[in-house]
Parts: sequence; structure tokens; C-alpha cells
Amino acid sequence: QVQLVESGGGLVQAGGSLRLSCAHSGRTFSSYAMAWFRQAPGKERECVAAINWSGDSTYYSDSVKGRFTISRDNAKNTMYLQMNSLKPEDTAVYYCAQGRAMMRTASIYDYWGQGTQVTVSS
Repeated sequence: QVQLVESGGGLVQAGGSLRLSCAHSGRTFSSYAMAWFRQAPGKERECVAAINWSGDSTYYSDSVKGRFTISRDNAKNTMYLQMNSLKPEDTAVYYCAQGRAMMRTASIYDYWGQGTQVTVSS
């Protein structure tokens, strides 16, 4: 059974940075695509970044492109999301997920973490 645990969320002022981590418990981490989703109150869950199994292909939503960087360390079974130049509209619960392909569709992802809150104050 795969377990994903996010960490690194918190409260930050606009323009600041945070680094989220996603620890993967299983032995299959290096075989699967991973992604970061976020969900703000009253809004649908959206994929903000995704990465393929090897880390050499990535996807970013237009809303975070140029500000966020997704990466993974297969030796440590961990994925990261470096978030710079944060804006109040980045406020949301951020989830990591393991999927069958590097896509932005939530239904492709089979395992999810519990989420970590990111709050950006203006």
C-alpha cells in the first residue's frame, strides 16, 4: 500500500517562498509519474505541476509557470515543489499524487496525500 505524506506548508507573505515535500512510502516511487494538485475553498482541484518517473519531463499550469519548480529524488522516494514569488491566489491545500501517466487529469492519479495548507497573505 502506498502512502504519501506532504510537508512544508505554512503561512507566508506575498512574494515569499515555500518548499513542499512529498514522502512516498512504497518501493514503486521511481516507476510512476507524480504531481502536485491544489484546491482552494469553493474551487475545483487543479494540477499545478507534474513530473515523469525519471524527472526529465515536467508540466506546469499557466498560473504557476516560471514561479514553481517540481523535482524528485528517486533515491530518497521524495518529490518537491519549490514555490517562489507566491501570490495570495496561491492559497490552497496542496496535495501530492502518484499516477499512471504525467497528466493533469486527477482521475489518472491513484494515490493521494492528506494535503498541506499553504496560505499567502497580502
